[in-house]
Amino acid sequence: MTIAAAIEELKTLLGESCTTSKSDREIHGRSEVYYAPMPPDAVVYPTSAEEVSEIVKICARHDCPIVPWGTGTSLEGHALALKGGVTVDFAKMNHVVEVNAEDMDVRVQPGITRMALNEELRATGLFFPVDPGANASIGGMASTRASGTTTVRYGTMADNIRGLEVVLADGRIIRTGSRARKTSAGYDLTHLFVGAEGTLGLITELTLKLQGQPEAVSAGICAFPDMESAVNCVMETIQMGIPMARIEFVDAATTLAFNAYAGRDMPAQPHLLVEFNGSDQAVTEQSERFGEIVAEHGGSEFEWATKTEDRNALWQLRHDGYYAILASRKGATAMSTDICVPISRLAEAVTETQKDIADSPLDGPILGHVGDGNFHAILMMDPDSPEELKEAKRLADRMAERALEMGGTVTGEHGVGMGKMKYMAREHGEAWSVMADIKRSLDPQNIMNPGKLVQVN
Repeated sequence: MTIAAAIEELKTLLGESCTTSKSDREIHGRSEVYYAPMPPDAVVYPTSAEEVSEIVKICARHDCPIVPWGTGTSLEGHALALKGGVTVDFAKMNHVVEVNAEDMDVRVQPGITRMALNEELRATGLFFPVDPGANASIGGMASTRASGTTTVRYGTMADNIRGLEVVLADGRIIRTGSRARKTSAGYDLTHLFVGAEGTLGLITELTLKLQGQPEAVSAGICAFPDMESAVNCVMETIQMGIPMARIEFVDAATTLAFNAYAGRDMPAQPHLLVEFNGSDQAVTEQSERFGEIVAEHGGSEFEWATKTEDRNALWQLRHDGYYAILASRKGATAMSTDICVPISRLAEAVTETQKDIADSPLDGPILGHVGDGNFHAILMMDPDSPEELKEAKRLADRMAERALEMGGTVTGEHGVGMGKMKYMAREHGEAWSVMADIKRSLDPQNIMNPGKLVQVN
């Protein structure tokens, strides 16, 4: 049984939709961050769940690894072919299957991106709210349990998925969940596959919750004298019960990167970026009350944006943060790492992380989702310097240790992939071995995205 034999069968099944071209393999062997290229032996482009099932059956017969691919925007090496094999690219499975406007849900294939989905939904007055920044595929977002700027209001992917269609490691096609708003029928298999990073099966369809477009939206940005003041402002806002649609923070180094990248002229201070959704009256009241809290914590006057194009420009600034930071050091690559802590410990976690980075030879701007205690450090380094990579890993290790000491998690949204497996035993204890038991039960050959999330060998 060999990978080469599996590829020959796949070529017979799929024709030109199975390719071993160097360019395709190289594209699917790269990631957004510092990992060395790990190309698969072949790339396949299925068009249906039935084709995916046949692909998996062929690979299972030949013990051939299978790696799912959405848009390749993950940050912990999730979609790299660590053990070679076949990458299953869902680019051709990118359609809306059914919109149920009255029930505020939609069925989609995994390859559709979040932006394309919301474009399809525009005429319905509904939208899908999860926004991780990158224009990621919905299947990839489900597989990594993605979240992002809107989590404080609308929750993560786990909160916005009602059901799935999944192809298991033996080729069976199963459906989990339903379109009902709740159920007490059996194990919650839907959420077993959400966040499983393709290690238990391949998602081929998703049923998602939708939200109504708000009547009014107001976004704004303001500066603070230090990160602690900004974080404490957010904590008080949450405790006061003021509903926010988004609440993001960036440090002074990130602000300077924004200025250079986007031609802005923001003061070199930490900033909060916020958004309020609702009726005209509610948005006005929420904005005014939040402005009072900002003033109490030493924040500056807000620069408000109510026009769609102005709001989009503001959030594009935040979404481009990673690329703006990379551009601040020519030729650099980065280790982009995230942790999540209880909000009451966030200011302390950020301050201590800033001290660690300040004492290091590396630059590491910080930004994050202050409303849910999640933040990122973009640890910049020379891709050809083993010493800088070692130092970046040391800083990331310290962040992870700090998160666990504070009762948090080593990743709030990036996921585990290859990069954070080493922390899993400490975070989960014996529960990690239970995850491995589940993996062995559903994928006894260990062909589904092997080498990620769990250790089974």
